[in-house]
Amino acid sequence: MLTVLLLSACRMRPLSAASVGSVVVQDRLNELVRLFKGRTERQKDRLVDPDESEEESPTASPSKAPPAPPPPPPPEKKDEEEEEKELELNFKILGHPVKIPKPPKLPPISVQQTFGPSVSTDLIYVIWLFFVVAAWNWNVWLIPVRWAFPYQTPENIHLWLLVDYTCDLIYITDILVFQPRLQFVRGGDIVCDKKAMRENYMTTERFKIDVISLFPLEIFYYFTGVNSLLRFPRLLKYMVFFEFNDRMEAVMKKAYIYRVIRTSTYLLYSLHINACLFYWGSDYEGLGSTKWVYDGRGNAYIRCYYFAVKTLITIGGLPDPTTVFEICFQLINYFVGVFAFSIMIGQMRDVVGAATAGENYYRACMDSTIKYMNSYNIPREVQNRIKTWYDYTWKSQGMLDEQELLVQLPAKMRLDIAVDVNYAIVSKVALFQGCDRQMVFDMLTRLKSVVYLPGDFVCKKGEIGREMYIIKQGEVQVVGGPDLQTVFVTIRAGSVFGEISLLAGGGGNRRTANVKAHGFANLFILDKKDLAEILVHYPESQKLLRKKAKKMLTKDKKPEEKEASKETMTIIPPRPETPKLFKAALKVTEEAGIEGTFAKLKKTYKPSESTTPSSISPIPPPSPMHRRSPVPLAPVQDDDDAVAGTADSSVIIRMTPQPEGEELLTVEVMPGDEEEKEEQVEAAEE
Repeated sequence: MLTVLLLSACRMRPLSAASVGSVVVQDRLNELVRLFKGRTERQKDRLVDPDESEEESPTASPSKAPPAPPPPPPPEKKDEEEEEKELELNFKILGHPVKIPKPPKLPPISVQQTFGPSVSTDLIYVIWLFFVVAAWNWNVWLIPVRWAFPYQTPENIHLWLLVDYTCDLIYITDILVFQPRLQFVRGGDIVCDKKAMRENYMTTERFKIDVISLFPLEIFYYFTGVNSLLRFPRLLKYMVFFEFNDRMEAVMKKAYIYRVIRTSTYLLYSLHINACLFYWGSDYEGLGSTKWVYDGRGNAYIRCYYFAVKTLITIGGLPDPTTVFEICFQLINYFVGVFAFSIMIGQMRDVVGAATAGENYYRACMDSTIKYMNSYNIPREVQNRIKTWYDYTWKSQGMLDEQELLVQLPAKMRLDIAVDVNYAIVSKVALFQGCDRQMVFDMLTRLKSVVYLPGDFVCKKGEIGREMYIIKQGEVQVVGGPDLQTVFVTIRAGSVFGEISLLAGGGGNRRTANVKAHGFANLFILDKKDLAEILVHYPESQKLLRKKAKKMLTKDKKPEEKEASKETMTIIPPRPETPKLFKAALKVTEEAGIEGTFAKLKKTYKPSESTTPSSISPIPPPSPMHRRSPVPLAPVQDDDDAVAGTADSSVIIRMTPQPEGEELLTVEVMPGDEEEKEEQVEAAEE
């Protein structure tokens, strides 16, 4: 009304400033009304079907204001560009101008990137440790040889000294350059400061041992000559050997191979030391003086090493010692051999046992399963399939259950491994396209890997679907027909099936097809319960998956089913049909006439003062009833009900007064000819 008045006023007179303002206000009010109506309609649609709404769900916290635009670039950059243009080389070749632009700037190379505090985590440091260990092994293996055997002569002394001092130089470089640059952890923080790393190295026990290992005992060469025993302190740098072993085991794929080689080297070194001692004892007694000592023929080292092997392993067949020195030396050899070989055998057993621990677990599980099946007389065919599953699972995965391996890791590390292994497969699934990436990451940790044998049914039609399948490796086939041998489609690696049963609710979670493995198939299984627990934290992804599930269900539904469902929908229920007996009574009443019926009732129904309401029977006969409007009570002459009969004497209409002021009109059909009743019923229906 207000709008009409305003418009009429505007037409009658020129617009003033106040009128213009009122029109603007009215337009604004109309715009607000339109916006509120649109918002109301959208909210109504969202309440009816929340999945049809295109709006995003409200965020948990207010969104931050957009960041301010970046400031304009400083004018210095323009100057730099102009300088670069000026530095372009312009010259002419054969009269034609040639412009050579300035070469692009390379990023600055930091010294610490290639040779800095983080060198301990690089391959460079492992390679350097190899050279340090080689220098340490030179001293460990050749100092005893040069001391016992006559291999160091004045003619080749300069070569021995050159290698010795080269090893010393490697020791010094390790102490001055590499060790002070090693990172360390202090209170959970990785310290990379040069001064802090240097001070930390100087306070460790390793620094003290490294300094002692370089103690210059070679100054005594002036008195004793070049004696290799004076280089004994170089053997104290043993910590670098164990550090190198740890790092090698960390980078090798099969660390047990390196452990076996290292343990075998311990055995060879013990035999090496025994051979050197045997030659020294033979030289002390005199070469060839007795049958027990080395006779000086052939290669001295090889023959003494052969003696050490027979002595320490207690093979026997050696000449008996004759002197006290020989007897004592042989007894010490026997005792050392027993302890040394028992230790070596124990270490070798531990190394081999650790290398084959997984295979032993697999064998134990398989043996226990076979024993169980034999005890319950499982059919041989089933036993063979179970054995095949064990064998294939172990050969393809190297383990029976991946979850047992990852359960000890923190959740973050399990997620990293799952992303690296399975994300490339799951990201290609069309069902999860558009979902939150973090939701997909959480789902990866819930996937379970299962191996199916050729011919195994993954799921059957009509089963309750509680999981979805993603093919990791192999193929599956959708089969049907009377014998389930007709192949409809073949699904390969990277595909997904069973998602309709996983997402459907309200009884729509039954399998719609039979799926069996074509060959050996490795599938990822996602349980419905796990997916529901994940989607609680991702409402947008849950809405998207519900929409996709609804589209899949409507797509698979047949058009006939949709039309039938539309036809059966009724807003007002149909009126119940009139009973056949009551129709017959109405037909008879129409034939006799309503006046004749009520005339008979009037003759029969005579009020009497002697009749009281208490004498009237309140229980009517069991027949169809019709209530009239209330009338005042009137006494009757006798205790019987008022009865009126029709012309055919087959229908009796009875009227019974009630104490509450009402009367009951009762219609009864008397037993008579059945054919006449049926004719009356048919006539009433017509």
